[in-house]
Amino acid sequence: MTSSSHISLPVPSNFIISLLILTSFLLLTSLASIQSKSCSGKVVISGNATIFSENRTFELGFFNTNDESKWYLGIWYASIPTPTYVWVANRETPLRSRDSSALQIDGGKLTVTENLDSRCDVVWESGDLNGDTTSSDGEYDVKLLEDGDLVVVDGHAVVVWRSFDFPADTFLPGMNLTVGQTLTCWKTSNDPSPGKYSLRLRPPDYGEVELLFDNKRTYWTSGNWTGNIFSGVPEMTLPYIYRFYFTNPFTETATFGFTETMAQQKPLTRFNVDYSGQIRQYTWSPQTEFWNMFWSQPENPCRVYGLCGNLGFCNSKSTVNPCKCFDGFRPSDGSGWDGGDYSGGCVRNGGDGDCGNDEFVEIGDVTFDQDRVESFSGSGSDCERKCLSDCECVGLSYDQKRNACKNYYGEIMNLGNSSSDLGMIQDSLSVRVPRGVSGKKMGSKTVVLISVVSSFVVVLLMGVGVFVILRKKRVTRRKLEEESVFPVTNLKVFTYKELHAATNGFSDQLGHGGFGAVFSGTVDSTLVAVKRLERPGGGEKEFRAEVCTIGNIQHVNLVRLRGFCSEESHRLLVYDYMPNGPLSVYLKTGGRNLDWDARFRIAVGTARGIAYLHEECRNCIIHCDIKPENILLDQDFSAKVSDFGLAKLIGRDFSRVLATMRGTWGYVAPEWISGVAITTKADVYSYGMTLLELLGGRRNVEGPPDAGNGGETNEKWFFPPWAAKRITEGDMGAVVDERLGGEYNMEEVVRVGLVAVWCIQDEEVARPTMGMVVKMLEGVVAVEVPPPPKLLQALVSGESFRGVGGISQNNTFTGVSNESKDSQFG
Repeated sequence: MTSSSHISLPVPSNFIISLLILTSFLLLTSLASIQSKSCSGKVVISGNATIFSENRTFELGFFNTNDESKWYLGIWYASIPTPTYVWVANRETPLRSRDSSALQIDGGKLTVTENLDSRCDVVWESGDLNGDTTSSDGEYDVKLLEDGDLVVVDGHAVVVWRSFDFPADTFLPGMNLTVGQTLTCWKTSNDPSPGKYSLRLRPPDYGEVELLFDNKRTYWTSGNWTGNIFSGVPEMTLPYIYRFYFTNPFTETATFGFTETMAQQKPLTRFNVDYSGQIRQYTWSPQTEFWNMFWSQPENPCRVYGLCGNLGFCNSKSTVNPCKCFDGFRPSDGSGWDGGDYSGGCVRNGGDGDCGNDEFVEIGDVTFDQDRVESFSGSGSDCERKCLSDCECVGLSYDQKRNACKNYYGEIMNLGNSSSDLGMIQDSLSVRVPRGVSGKKMGSKTVVLISVVSSFVVVLLMGVGVFVILRKKRVTRRKLEEESVFPVTNLKVFTYKELHAATNGFSDQLGHGGFGAVFSGTVDSTLVAVKRLERPGGGEKEFRAEVCTIGNIQHVNLVRLRGFCSEESHRLLVYDYMPNGPLSVYLKTGGRNLDWDARFRIAVGTARGIAYLHEECRNCIIHCDIKPENILLDQDFSAKVSDFGLAKLIGRDFSRVLATMRGTWGYVAPEWISGVAITTKADVYSYGMTLLELLGGRRNVEGPPDAGNGGETNEKWFFPPWAAKRITEGDMGAVVDERLGGEYNMEEVVRVGLVAVWCIQDEEVARPTMGMVVKMLEGVVAVEVPPPPKLLQALVSGESFRGVGGISQNNTFTGVSNESKDSQFG
C-alpha cells in the first residue's frame, strides 16, 4: 500500500500575523456595532434625574439601599419621607454607578444601560411589546402613571408595555395578578434581588392565591374564591378601602385585583410579599408618618416554610429574632442573618467534615421537615452508633416503648414550627453536635461532680458574705424605688416565683388574648386572673410608669388591677377574677341567655367605663379594642371593661397598637383602616358594633335569623348592615334577640338600637361622645333616628358596593367567622 502524498507550501509569517490582526479587527468591530446598537436608544433618564407621576405620588429613578456600588432602576413613593420601593427593574444585575447609568427606549423596548470604561452594557431590558405596533410610526413615549404603573405608549397613545405586568414584590391598587405572574420578595430588607418567597395564583385550578418557598413548596393559601372573598381571608368582608375582583376564576385566564373604594383622599396602600415570607397589607398614616400594618399571613412567622433554613430553630414568641442556632452551630451567612435573611440556616462550628467526635443533644418534641429518613429497630445506643458512623446523618428520633429508631440525613428544615398542617414530621428530635458543646458530657460524671463541689467550697464563704450585703442593699433600693414610683397606689409588686406558685405553674389557662395568655390563680385566698404578657415592651421604669397610670384608675365598670410583676424578662399583671366570664360567651348560638335587665345594665355600665377612660382620667385613654371578649361580668353580672391602656404597656409606637387589631376587624372604625390617626371616636364605633351584638344576642358574623333548620346554616351573614336598616326603619322587633321571648322594655330597646346606629356612623363627627352615649341610654337626652351608615347601607343595597369586600347582594358570604376565642381577657 502506498501512502498518499501531499505538498506543503511555505506560508509567510507576515501573512499569518496580518490575518490574525484582520480577524481580530473584524470581530471587535462587529461586537462594537452590536453593543452600540444596543445602547443607541433615546435616553429617558440618566444619573440622578427622575420622573414623577402627575400628582407626584410616585417617582422613577436610580436608587441604592446601603451599598454605593449597587444601583437599581426603581419606582418609589415620592410623597412620603420613608423610602418605600414598589418596583425594581434590574433586581438581579445591579449597576455599579448611578452617574454612568441610563434608562433608554429603543423600538418600544426599555433598556437599563451602564456606560463604564468606554463601553456600554445593557443590564436589563423590558419584555415583548403587547399587540400590533406596526402603526406606531416608530414613535414611543414613557410615562409614569399616578397609580405607580410605568408604561410605554406608541404614537397613538396605546399602551404597548407596562410594569404592572412584571411585578416585583408589591401589589398596588389597579394591578392585576394573572396566571403566570408572581410577586417575589426581596432577599433582605436592603437587597432587592429575588428572595425565596413568592405569591401567585395557585395552579392548576387558579381559584386561590398561594405563598411559595423556592417556587415549589406551598406554605399558605387564601382558600378558594367564594364569589366575593377568599374563604380563608374573612377580613375581605370589610368594604372600607378595597373593592376586590376576580374575573374568570378557576380558568387559565383568571385575573385577581383590587381597587380603592374611596373617590377622594385615597390613602396610600399596598400589599407586599415581605422578605420574611409573609404577605402584608399596609396603609400610610400621614399623621404618624408611618406604614401601619393591618393584616399579614401567616400570622405565626414560624409557619413560613424554610424561614430559619437548615438546622435553624424558629421561636415564634421571640420579639427580636425568630431564628437561632444551637450550641456548636453558627449562621452559614452571618451578614444575611444580620439583615433578616435566615434562610441559609446553621452550620457546624468545626465544619461539615469534622464529625468524628460527636454526640447528641435532645431538643424535645418539635415539628420539622426532612426528606431522607431511615427507620429500623434497635436500642438507643444502636440508633446513635449508626448515625455517628455517617457524617451525613444529622439527627435522630428514638421511641423507647416501640424500640424504634429514625435517623435523619441531609437537611432538617422548619425546626420548631408548631403547625402540623404542612405535612411535616412531629417527633422528639435529637440533633448531632460536636462533643462538649451541649453541656451533657464534659468528661466523667465523677470529674464533673468533683469540679462542682470544689468550686462551691471555694466560693461558699465569700458568697455568703457578699449575698448578705447585696441583699440588704437590694431590699433598701427596691423599697425606695417602689416608694418613688408608686406614691399613691395600692398595687402589690409580686415576684415571679410568687405568681408561679399562685397559678400552680400557670397550669389553668382561662384564655388567650391579643397580648398574652391569662391564667387563674389564688392570692391571699382570693381568686385572681394573671395575664402573662408575651410581647413586653419598654424597660423596667417605663413598664412601672404605665402600671402606675393604670393602677391609679379606679371605676366600678373597669376591671381592677391588683398588682404586677416586672422581674428580668417577666411582665405579668394581676387582676380581679370575674366569675361570670366575658360577654362573648352569652352571644353564641345555643349559649347562656341574659335577660333584658342584665343586658341593659351591661350596655350602660360598659358605656360608663369607657366614658371614664375618655373624659375623666387625667390623661385620655383610648381603649383601642372594645369587643365582647373584653367586657367581663362579675358575680352580679355587672360589666367590667378590661385591657384598657394595655396597648401602651406593650409599646408607645403607635403603629404597633394598630398591628394588634388583626383578628377583630368587625369592630375597627373606618378611619382607622384608612390610616388616619384615631381619636376616642374609634372606641365609640367599636362600642356601637358591640351594642348591636348585645341587642341581637348574637355575633355580628353568623347565620341569618331566617336561615331555618333550627338556626343552623353553612352561610355566614354580616349582621350590622341588616340590623341598622331595620332599626332606622322602626322595625326594632326584627333585631332584638328572640330568646327574650318579647320580655323587654321597648323604650329601652329603642334607645339602645338608635344609640348603636349613631355610634357606627361613617364620619367621626357624626358619632356621639361616650359621655353623651351614657346620657342617651339613661334617657336624659332624647335620641333621634339616625341615618343608616352609608358604608353598611351600601352592603345591603348591593349597588355601589356590589361584590365589595366579600359581601354579596344578598349580604352573605361563605368563610370563617371573626369570632375570637373566649377568655377572661380577649
